Amino acid sequence: MQALLKQLLEHVVRHGDLEVTMPGGEVCTFGDGTGKRAGFSIADRATALQLVIDPDLHFGEAYMNGALNVTHGTIHDVLRVLFENVETVESPLSLDLPYAIRRRIKHLQQANPVGKARENVAHHYDLCSALYDIFLDEDRQYSCGYFESQGQTLEAAQLAKKRHLAAKLMIEPGMKVLDIGSGWGGLGLYLAEVCGAQVTGVTLSEEQYQLSNERAARSGVGDRVEFLLRDYREVDGEFDRIVSVGMFEHVGVRHYSEMFNKVRELLNRNGIFVLHSIGRSNGPGATSAWIRKYIFPGGYAPALSEVMPEVEKAGLYATDIEILRLHYARTLAEWRKRFAARRDEAVALYDERFARMWEFYLSSSELSFRHLGLNNFQLQAARHQEALPFTRDYIAREETRLKKLEQQRMPARKRVPRRAPGESVHYPQLSKQ
Repeated sequence: MQALLKQLLEHVVRHGDLEVTMPGGEVCTFGDGTGKRAGFSIADRATALQLVIDPDLHFGEAYMNGALNVTHGTIHDVLRVLFENVETVESPLSLDLPYAIRRRIKHLQQANPVGKARENVAHHYDLCSALYDIFLDEDRQYSCGYFESQGQTLEAAQLAKKRHLAAKLMIEPGMKVLDIGSGWGGLGLYLAEVCGAQVTGVTLSEEQYQLSNERAARSGVGDRVEFLLRDYREVDGEFDRIVSVGMFEHVGVRHYSEMFNKVRELLNRNGIFVLHSIGRSNGPGATSAWIRKYIFPGGYAPALSEVMPEVEKAGLYATDIEILRLHYARTLAEWRKRFAARRDEAVALYDERFARMWEFYLSSSELSFRHLGLNNFQLQAARHQEALPFTRDYIAREETRLKKLEQQRMPARKRVPRRAPGESVHYPQLSKQ
């Protein structure tokens, strides 16, 4: 089995410097010796076998369980060498075959009816609140930032993201806005404070529901914002604007028509919808087995070719599409660095295994955006093609206007209310897997 694993690594790792200590102590090197050395050791033959059969699933599992340990550099350094090579070499059978199977059955894995969707959301978003304080910005934005310059901080990039979305929504004071997947409330509060909107946010996360309403109550705009613990499919009424950020990845391909039809039903005639989602540039695919099992059950990042037919069938006009190529890679790099700096706190909240899981999640996600074709897209749509200005330069004008309003209307930024370390802890089926 070690011979097969060596063949696999020889096939994949053509560049860089990777050292692997096999079970029994044999030390092997792979690559052309360039760059910083990265390395790991494998504890036993069973782990070596698993890495040959399905590395996408078992590499992360082995690292979580301590059957794979880093010997040179960090787990990010190891994954960087692997991902940079996977980007350029022909994919081996041990990656292709499991991936092909997952593509075939992805519709079954992405069945997210109302009850199941709530369960999947709780798995990730109802973790201990203090965990998210470790690596997110103070507004608790858990989606791709919008970096307007090289030196911009994560906080500034997340504010720029909210401004960029608001500019595309063209909100006038008093407009009714629905935020689908409202998270910890940061975007909804921005739209109320800066744009003067009447905002309804919906989330399936108990933790997010509680904290976003706490923020609304102390924001000074509580009369213009409400956050509901509700599935978007259960929302009634009519809205001038609808926005959804970082939620579409949890919808599932088989539910896209359901979502876009619901959006059209809720939008008034001159309404505008903006969708902000992870996407994939290399066509329809499947979610990583490890990510689906441990991080986002039921989750999937779509190709635009899977999204646009459903937008068209729902009777919505696609009015603007923007691809944010490396913005999410940079966002994740900031999260990864912050998590690494406070890793001991994550161990105290949960345990070493959880901390390994989370750092693997952040590193592998960042590198997937850098090397494996993931990106972020913003899709704007409307019921009527005259709902928006004739040319696209209105977005920049709106951003300039909103920057001035931020200075006048935004209160001093308050952190998301903190929870005590032992409060509301949810540990999703990790201890025995």
